[in-house]
This record gives sequence, C-alpha cells and structure tokens, in this order.
Amino acid sequence: MIQKFDPVTLEILWRRLISIVDEADAAVARTAFSSLLRDAHDYTCMFTDRHGRELAQGSFATPGQSGAMALGVKKLVQSLPADAFQPGDVYITNDPWALAGHLNDVCVISPIFHRERLAAFTACVLHHSDIGGRVASDNHDVFEEGLFIPLVKLYNSGALNEAVLAMIRWNVRTPDEVVGDIRSQIAANHVCAEQVRRMMTEYDLDRLDDLADEIIGRTERSIRAAIEQVPDGRYQAEGVIEQMAGREDVVIKTAVTISGSDIRVDLTGSSPQVDWGGNVVYNFTYAYVHMAIKSIFDPYIPNNDGSAAPIHLIAPEGSVVNCKFPAAVAARMQIGHFMTEIIYRALAAVLPDRALAASGGTPATMNVFYGKWGDGRSWHTVLIRGGGMGAGGRGDGGGSYIFPANGANTPVEILESDTPLLVERRELLPDSGGAGQYRGALGRRLVIRVPDDVPPVNLGIQSGRFRLPPEGLFDGKPGAKAQFLVNGKPGNPYGLTRLKPGDVVTMDAAGGGGFGNPKQRDREAILHDVRDGKVSVAGAKEQYRVEVTPEMLADLD
Repeated sequence: MIQKFDPVTLEILWRRLISIVDEADAAVARTAFSSLLRDAHDYTCMFTDRHGRELAQGSFATPGQSGAMALGVKKLVQSLPADAFQPGDVYITNDPWALAGHLNDVCVISPIFHRERLAAFTACVLHHSDIGGRVASDNHDVFEEGLFIPLVKLYNSGALNEAVLAMIRWNVRTPDEVVGDIRSQIAANHVCAEQVRRMMTEYDLDRLDDLADEIIGRTERSIRAAIEQVPDGRYQAEGVIEQMAGREDVVIKTAVTISGSDIRVDLTGSSPQVDWGGNVVYNFTYAYVHMAIKSIFDPYIPNNDGSAAPIHLIAPEGSVVNCKFPAAVAARMQIGHFMTEIIYRALAAVLPDRALAASGGTPATMNVFYGKWGDGRSWHTVLIRGGGMGAGGRGDGGGSYIFPANGANTPVEILESDTPLLVERRELLPDSGGAGQYRGALGRRLVIRVPDDVPPVNLGIQSGRFRLPPEGLFDGKPGAKAQFLVNGKPGNPYGLTRLKPGDVVTMDAAGGGGFGNPKQRDREAILHDVRDGKVSVAGAKEQYRVEVTPEMLADLD
C-alpha cells in the first residue's frame, strides 16, 4: 500500500533528511585529519533510497563531488543484486570513471538496513590530500597519478578487510593521515545510518520508497515549472581553455536546447581528450552541467534525483569532456569547472539577469605541497584557492571565491601549523576585477616562503587563467590574469616544481570578468549622484570626465 504524507509531515521529514546528512557532514569536520577536509571542506556526504536515487546531500556539498556521486552511486548500486548487500558492509572505491573523476576523491558507501530489510544507502566522498603517485598536471595517464582502488568491500558484515587497508597504507606518503580520513568517512556513514533508522522508527516507516517518490517527484515538478517559463530555443556558446605550453588550447562547444520542461546539453564538437591531467569523465561533466542548470532555474530547492531529471547530456566518448580510460584525470577541474561558465554564457542570451561573467576562481587552484620535516617525517597538504567572482546582471562580483567548486579558503594559521611553510603575504589585488556596468571582484595574491632550515619542498599546481583571462559578458572587460612566480621569475604552473630552502613563491589568482558596458556604470553613477543632490550636472561632467548627454538629462526629469 502506498503511504501518503500530509504537507506538514512531508516538510518535516524532508528537512530532517537534510539535517541528518548535515550531521554526518559535521562528523567529518570533527574527526578528519587533513586540513583540506577540516578547514577547506573538500568533501560531500549524501543519502539515497534503496535504488540509489539521491534523496539528500549536505548543505555545504561541493557540486563536482555531489553531482558525480548522485550519478555514480546510483549506477554502482544498480549494478549489484540487492542480496549482495549485508548489514555492516562498507564499500570503498576511487575509480574516477565510476564516481567523482580523479583518484584523490575516495568514496565510502554503506547500505542502511531497517527491520532487517535494505532501506537506503549513505555515501561519503573525501578529497584525500595524498593518494600517492606523481603530483602534477602534466602526467600522461592515470597510472602515474596514484593508487587506483576498484569497488571492494572494506568491511564485510562488520569485519574489517585488513588487506585492503594495508594496501592503501603502503601506497601513500602519509598513511596515518589517509587511513584516519577513511575512518572519518566510515564514521560519517555510521552517523547517517543511525539517524535514518531512528527517523524511520519514530514515524513507523517500514520503507522509504513512498517518501522518496514524493520528495523526488515534487523536486522534479518544481524545476520543470521553472524551465517552462523560458522560451523554447537552441542557445549556443563555446569557450577556449588554455593548455600547457606548446599545446593547442582546448575548445568546449555547447548547444543548450530548451523544449518545454526538458533541457538537452550537447557538447559535440569539443576537443578530443588530451595527454595531460585535465581530462574530464562523464560524471564530472554532468555534475557541473547540472550545477549550472539548477542554479539558473531553481537554485533554492534542495538537490536530489528530481533536480537532475529534466537534464539530458550528450558528451561524445573520447572527447575531453568524456575521456576514456586510462587518460590522466588528476587535474580534471582545470577543464571541468568551465562547464558551468560555458552554460551560463549560452543561456545569457535568454536569461541575461541570471548569468555571470567568467570568474577567477574557475578553475579553482589546487596547490599540492609535500616534503619532509627536519626529522625525516613526511608531510603533505593541499591548498585550494579561489579568485574574483564574475559580475552578473544583478550586481558586482561578490568577492574572492572558489567557484563553482564551493570549497573554502584554508586559513593561513592552519597552513603554517600543518607544514613548515611560512606565509609572507595574503592580499587582494587592486584593479584586478574586470570593468563593466557591474565590476568583477578582485583577484588575490598569496606569497609563501620555504624556510632556510627545512628540506626541499615539492609543489604541484593544478590551475589556469595564466594566459587567457576571465572574460566579461555584454561588453564587460576581462579580469586580470593569474600569475605564478618563483623568486620573482615566472615558474611552471602546470608541472612539478622543486622548491629549495629560502625560495619564495608568489601565486596571483585571477580577477572576475565585468558585466555590461563600463560607460553604463558611469551613467548610472551620475544619475544617482544628481538625484541625491551630491553633485550638479556640471559637476558630474567634471567628476566623471564623461559627456553628459541629452539622454542622461532626460532620465532626470
């Protein structure tokens, strides 16, 4: 018999599911070893029904991980028979093609049983700072990039598979930290499972199928209603993404077709996969396409399987947006993060007030530092950094953010406590945002020094915008380009850099692109100041050094 829920009960249960996943999320923040997780929040917790359909994710989930997991966990769950899962099982994998796109994103999946029946699944993916391998963007295949863990049972009916844990320990530089973070994931899944069972007991639910159908169905109807408000049509755009020196730049082409309440995103014509780590697997491409569509059409409703239902993605296999094994994928965000920006650009023609110009935090900058302490112990840390947000049709860029990845900037104090490195400067860069009717936000500078008394340090950078700056929209000007200097001279921002004691690195993040013609900003400023009595028309002409036209004067009447 189908169970019905009155509106109040449904809202309580829906919000409770989100709060349960947020509690699991908080468990990671409290127990994780790596600062990338504790402070930069590069992880995602989620919860699905027994068919693998996403029901809820953490409020601070990263779009690349959550979108890829929603697709990947469903496929993994549906690929195994229901009787393959037992209480106490815990699966682990970091297969880039199955889940979130590169080896560092390790996923732990646990079935949830209630009243001796499979009721749901919970999953947690963490970006592990260390997964072994050669840490750089210029690897040529996935085998160079670290440890590949196929889908295996870490726990079998509650019994730990020690061999799997030992295999992981012997393939990473900082095994205590990596294993500690995996245990943090297991703890998060345990928290989620316990709270789901408690909720089901309190509301006397034998299963979650009917609740899942109601939540997913309402979400789908909501986003479809928003899409239907936009005129049908085919909206196209393309973007050029810089490659490493000596290589032809990558081109991403997209055609977004709106037909009623359905959206088809066709990436046919995009560049073929490349011989470095910027390749993107289908799941990760899908994640940022979904992020763009949802943020434009229905940003406030919670994410679940229903919000992705209207989206149909075409990404040709063997292209840079749907690469084939064993392509290098460690730096997949250097291309994958641009999916959102290019979708915005395509839809700007029909939804100009909702689109954003290019952001300096696209792609997010991943700085991987590792080396040894003076006593020979290994250390390893990842510093993710954003840049200036692009301006939009409703205002200036908001600040220096990691967008669209939704991570956090690691505090200076944490970096200095976890490593022997010293931060000399961290500042915003004046005039780095693109001019426009609305201005792009400022980029920022980080200066780090290797102390004289520590061994050499390795630095692998995964970033972009060093040659091609963030573009503006509707005559807005581009933001300032990114920059990477070693001791004041240009360094290699794509490979592995060996830093000597005393070396100083300067990393400038790009500024955001502007939106609209800059002259329009002057016009609006004049009208605002004259209306408020701050300046006369003659004074405005002198102050802004622009011509005060009859059209401007007419607007003052």
